Amino acid sequence: MPAANSSATTALDFVRFALNEGVLRFGSFKVKSGRISPYFFNAGLFNSGRSVGKLAQFYAQALLDSGVKFDMLFGPAYKGIPLGTATAIALAGHAGMNGADVPFAYNRKEAKDHGEGGTLVGAPLKGKVVIIDDVITAGTSVRESVEIIRAAGAEPAAVLIAMDRMERAGPDDALSAHSAVQDVAKTYGIPVVSIASLADILALLQDDASFAEHREAVLAYRTKYGVK
Repeated sequence: MPAANSSATTALDFVRFALNEGVLRFGSFKVKSGRISPYFFNAGLFNSGRSVGKLAQFYAQALLDSGVKFDMLFGPAYKGIPLGTATAIALAGHAGMNGADVPFAYNRKEAKDHGEGGTLVGAPLKGKVVIIDDVITAGTSVRESVEIIRAAGAEPAAVLIAMDRMERAGPDDALSAHSAVQDVAKTYGIPVVSIASLADILALLQDDASFAEHREAVLAYRTKYGVK
């Protein structure tokens, strides 16, 4: 299944929003892979009620724009928990849902041995389930989520993320042919829907003269590590 992202207008609006919130920054950053990246996206900096509420509206819009059929949301611990919760709220108030109320669930990292017990919290997993997270790096969280959803007898329908870095994995002398997002889509046969991608960041750099100084560095990084 292909990766997908929301409409160009929504994506560019999101890139500007991320910049305004300090979530997206330009400069020189050592990222988890060890590479020096000319930009950094840290969704953990969406950390206020207003910013998370707006972020959730972008998630909801991207999901509806994708056309993916879904019955509920699943947020993997830990980042996916507030994202799934907030997006379910945003969907409940979205005109495109026609008043439908979307259930959500999430998992604990450690099983609870009292009360309701177990590792799952929220609505029972059933039907077509969208996994929601901030980004995909190694795909570990997606794999665990798919296993949890399938074990419950439900069907993973898509993965919904904020930013697709469109970046090949591996060392410089042995880069993989695909990005982590592409690998997830291929491995599980489900689409990965992103609010925005590196292509949208580049579109903003191309259109907005105030960020022109960063354009060449980001373009060079994409040429070296990017996927189509």
